[in-house]
Amino acid sequence: MDNNLTKNIKKTAVRVLLNEAQAIKKIAGYIDDDFEACVLKILDCKGRVVVTGIGKSAIIANKIVATLNSTGTPAMYMHAADAIHGDLGMVQKDDVVICISKSGNTPEIKVLVPLLKKLGSVLVGLVSNTESYLAERADFVLNATVGEEACPNNLAPTTSTTAHLAMGDALAVCLLEAKGFTAKDFAKYHPGGSLGKQLYLKVGDLIPKMDPPSVHETADLRAVIVEISGKRLGATSVVNDQQKVVGIITDGDLRRMLEKTLDVKDILARDVMTPKPKSISVDEYAIRALNLMKNNNITQLVAMDGDKLAGFIHIHDLMKEGIV
Repeated sequence: MDNNLTKNIKKTAVRVLLNEAQAIKKIAGYIDDDFEACVLKILDCKGRVVVTGIGKSAIIANKIVATLNSTGTPAMYMHAADAIHGDLGMVQKDDVVICISKSGNTPEIKVLVPLLKKLGSVLVGLVSNTESYLAERADFVLNATVGEEACPNNLAPTTSTTAHLAMGDALAVCLLEAKGFTAKDFAKYHPGGSLGKQLYLKVGDLIPKMDPPSVHETADLRAVIVEISGKRLGATSVVNDQQKVVGIITDGDLRRMLEKTLDVKDILARDVMTPKPKSISVDEYAIRALNLMKNNNITQLVAMDGDKLAGFIHIHDLMKEGIV
């Protein structure tokens, strides 16, 4: 392959990314009173947020709607062309309509804007031209002006759509924070997939439903091996006279011990165990268990129900649920 071609590919990719990064940095300076007022109006809105656009702006509108819905702001998408051919009926007086357009002067937008104003809906213009038809007639203007597109011909919507998307994200996150939207709230809207499981599955949901393996600290090695083998969890807890967990013995601990000595006659559980094992409450989220394992470079944790041993959670349990 031509080396010059390879160099140009890399050079172009870097140029595009820097162009778009600089554009986003620039529009951060356009966050003004209109943006703040727009957030407050949506917070006070008794209807929904309707996001509309045409062409590439319609695709961005779809994504903004998805982000708003997933973060607790009811939103719906309406294609600007379809709106003037019947879909305008989905817009109600109490709705806030965000209209996305780079130029703010497209024919569909010029037809749609007066109709929206007639309905009495609040109109927000997300534009890259603050002197456009849309900007001049909007109740609030979100300024996402960019110098030029990343396209060498300054034609294909690239930098402008990235800027509009980023402005939509800024709006969604401001609404999220203003509502006090928490991880628990987020879990309600994302129950499926690995993300949802991270947000609602708890340790108690994943530990095996069986009597947890346990031996007294004075148990001999044979008793330890029988307990580990019989419960098939690859480990056993070690308890004292008060039935408090004082250690853990894994099958790995046994292998390492046998590498050091074969004279196991007088070895007791307390001689092999790892004292003060890492533990986690059954009420903690499973993702917390994963992070503890990663941070401590271990593959399992003792699961506790208050002061009582509940069982073990192994990294394989997390993998099985797709959390890892």
